Amino acid sequence: MINDFATSDSMKNPVYFPAGLRIHANEMATDVKVNQQIIASRLSLSRATVSRCFTNHPGINSETRAKVFALAAQLGYNHLEKREPAAHRRVAKRVCFGVLICVELPSFKHTDYGNPGQELLNGLSEFARAHEVRLDLHFVRPNVLHIDDPSYGHILNARRRAWDGVMLIYPFPVSVVNELRSRYPVVSLVEQYGAQPLDCVDVDHYRGVSRLMDELSSLGHRRVGFFTWRYPVEASWALRRYSAFVEKLTALDLDIDPNDVINVRQRQPLGVEAAHAKALERTRDGVTAWLCAADHQAYDLINFFKKAGLAVPKDVSVAGFDGIARPVGAPFLSTVQIPYRQIGLTGGKRLLDLVMKRFDSNQHILLNCELRLGDTFGALEPARR
Repeated sequence: MINDFATSDSMKNPVYFPAGLRIHANEMATDVKVNQQIIASRLSLSRATVSRCFTNHPGINSETRAKVFALAAQLGYNHLEKREPAAHRRVAKRVCFGVLICVELPSFKHTDYGNPGQELLNGLSEFARAHEVRLDLHFVRPNVLHIDDPSYGHILNARRRAWDGVMLIYPFPVSVVNELRSRYPVVSLVEQYGAQPLDCVDVDHYRGVSRLMDELSSLGHRRVGFFTWRYPVEASWALRRYSAFVEKLTALDLDIDPNDVINVRQRQPLGVEAAHAKALERTRDGVTAWLCAADHQAYDLINFFKKAGLAVPKDVSVAGFDGIARPVGAPFLSTVQIPYRQIGLTGGKRLLDLVMKRFDSNQHILLNCELRLGDTFGALEPARR
């Protein structure tokens, strides 16, 4: 998702939040009562530094603040704000966004790959600070299908009715999205939920796929496969990238072979290992390049090909989509860079617009993405064209 928003990813890049942000982990807190000293000890910081992070002290850099707030969220720490003067309280409480992140916390801590969700939060936080919007951040589980489930209880109790709008990060079950929409203005970041009348800020999937395919075509590739994973919650971003792939194949007058498409059709789901094996089989059958729906998928596929004796890009080219930081030791991936921070900023602006005008027409806002060529594209030998 996010964007790729795979639930196997984690947040690695810095994030900072407005002073007084309340952070919670839904049913994910430890049995130990968490305080600022525990957070400080785990991060090898002083307690004073941790305290200054929560009060938005100008002397604390964003990376340190990011580490403190990320760990606080994972541990379920709830920062208690000091009472402010009445005039300040009126400004601070003017608008409050609930920010819901749909992911299992153990998976959220996984650090093999960078997580685009972190950059989305960076942009949203910048907007919130500039406009004095308060953020209330929670993690929720992907397998919960309705907000009347007890796991949503402490999030949507009477105290949370102060929310003016809700921001969604990572794919949610459509049933949850619809129930939230009945209560609040809702904006989704990089997840469009099909035909649902939901405001979304996303990337221009077609432009990204088109630029990758143009580059592969210029290198002589005529048989390109599409590869994605199956996720606990349907990742519609992968379907949009596949749709763009089919449209571009048609525009380039290239054949579309359903056998070279992995994990798009619902009735033919494959686990990661089986999907890798299928990609290897199709490569040996003549596929010369793979367009992966997300960077993390591409890195894993490249690693699998390497173990199977195939060299990238000598034997097969691989493209990703996202622009996340590469894992240690991995090649520079040819991909497109999604402007996650700008998506977060734009999403904050759109949600504030909806708060001010509740029944405004729904909008899908698509931002541009840039081609980022790496070392995983190779020219096809004339004999293979």
